Amino acid sequence: MQTDLETIFARPIAHRGYHDADNGMMENTPTAISRAIEKNFAIEVDLQETADGEALVFHDYTLDRLAEGTGRVIDFPSSELVQIHMKTGTDSLWLLQDLLDLVDGKVPLVIEIKSLMRRDAQGDFVRRVVDQVSSYRGPACIKTFDPDMLSHARRFKPLVLRGIVADGAEPGPDYTRYSRTDRFILRHLLHVPRTRPHFISYGVKDLPKAGPSFFRSVFKLPLMTWTVKTRDQRDIASRYADQIVFEGFDPDAANGRT
Repeated sequence: MQTDLETIFARPIAHRGYHDADNGMMENTPTAISRAIEKNFAIEVDLQETADGEALVFHDYTLDRLAEGTGRVIDFPSSELVQIHMKTGTDSLWLLQDLLDLVDGKVPLVIEIKSLMRRDAQGDFVRRVVDQVSSYRGPACIKTFDPDMLSHARRFKPLVLRGIVADGAEPGPDYTRYSRTDRFILRHLLHVPRTRPHFISYGVKDLPKAGPSFFRSVFKLPLMTWTVKTRDQRDIASRYADQIVFEGFDPDAANGRT
């Protein structure tokens, strides 16, 4: 397990693949994933639950921004969703198993499970995802913002590497359902005794923070930081994190590698 975690953290992680919408490479698509593989970067992707409980490789809760469709992902069965094209490029929507088949262990995968923040924490969906990841022959892990989802993952498949995603949890649209106490717990990762993550994924704009710094230094939980886009953010990441989730530049070129 430790070897796989070291492998996942060994190379910069391409945020939703190595994407460039202006040149026909939309985020979370086979084209963006293939480009990241060509460059030997680890890859972060997002999963949304479909109406029939499948895992769609897609970031948003609705189709409108990225795809040639409208409405919530959760309202459509996977058989309909995979027929929908992205707004740019030649790719269509696709499922987790398609992703696993394409990557096939060539580079590490960081799989973020997006949460609908339901009381049941989408337990059946989490089980399906970790079952697929557990059967995958390659370095891979899951992560989520939702501590209850992470608890499900721990219970269902404790050996699947899991991480908690967090940030400063400041008041705003992403945290309207949370009380001040809830946001304090999320910000400082006070659920860790329950969720037992193998790593932390923390927003670069909110580093350093006491919670992630404490668990990284005292409990040696490796920390990846997202989403690194600027030179200043790279500098912050170099001081407070172990690896970056990046977008909009080539880390190898930025570091003078060929």
